Amino acid sequence: MGMFTILTKPLRKKRYINNKSKKTFRKFYNKKIFEQGKKGKREIKMYFNDVHILYYAMFAIIGGIIGQFIDYCNRCFLNERKIFSKESFSKYKRIILPNYLLILVNATGYIALVYKFGLHFGLLQNIDLIKYIILLPMLLCAFVVDLKEQIIPNRLNLLIFEVGLVFVFLHGFSNINIALNMLIGMITGGAIFLIITLLGGLIAGKEAMGMGDVKLMGALGLYFGLQNIVVISVLAFLIGAIGSIIFMIIKRKTANTYIPFGPFIVISSVITIFVPFNILFIILMKIFTLGMY
Repeated sequence: MGMFTILTKPLRKKRYINNKSKKTFRKFYNKKIFEQGKKGKREIKMYFNDVHILYYAMFAIIGGIIGQFIDYCNRCFLNERKIFSKESFSKYKRIILPNYLLILVNATGYIALVYKFGLHFGLLQNIDLIKYIILLPMLLCAFVVDLKEQIIPNRLNLLIFEVGLVFVFLHGFSNINIALNMLIGMITGGAIFLIITLLGGLIAGKEAMGMGDVKLMGALGLYFGLQNIVVISVLAFLIGAIGSIIFMIIKRKTANTYIPFGPFIVISSVITIFVPFNILFIILMKIFTLGMY
């Protein structure tokens, strides 16, 4: 009996120590899991579409700076001055004022592009993001200049075309079919608007739209490819029709009043960048079939 007592006392003490250790360990483990969960939530809040919030801030700042540069380019285009000229920059520096609208629009556009396409390692993985980051300021230039002067400068169209060719070449490294699709998009986009312009000249005795619009659509085909350039064409005419009616009602203009078509092309292009082809196709089919599609 005494022997039994001697043996059981240490065992009971050991069991007590083990139970206490288990409770301490469980408490420590739960606390650690809770802290990891809180840390994980903080990390999730710092990321949007797998891109850290600091990258969004960086692209917003870059977009704002380029937005102000767009204002400078627009003034050079409107006054027919060279962009990369000391004289042009000196004149702009005397009258420089922040163009908050262009700064905001371009910064917002850059944030939206980063959210849509994300950031990846390697040039080819980021090619769509880079392509549209370069294209967006040029589209804004075309929008403003055409709206004010009813003309899209040849040097702007040529710049869009040349940059587009570079991206066709880069796409050719990863997939030759994409590059061919872009070249076909260039031919299709230019051909659609050229035919409409020629038919307008034959039927109405005047150009339905300027040759600047034809050149712009051909250049944009290099960025969007065949399917998307067709969607842009249809969308531009739809938005153009609605916009022209609203413009004539507000301004009390006649049907003979010339309304620049470039801004409608730009709006349609921006929509096509952010809205997938399948969704746009279904929306357009429902509109033109009166909901029967």
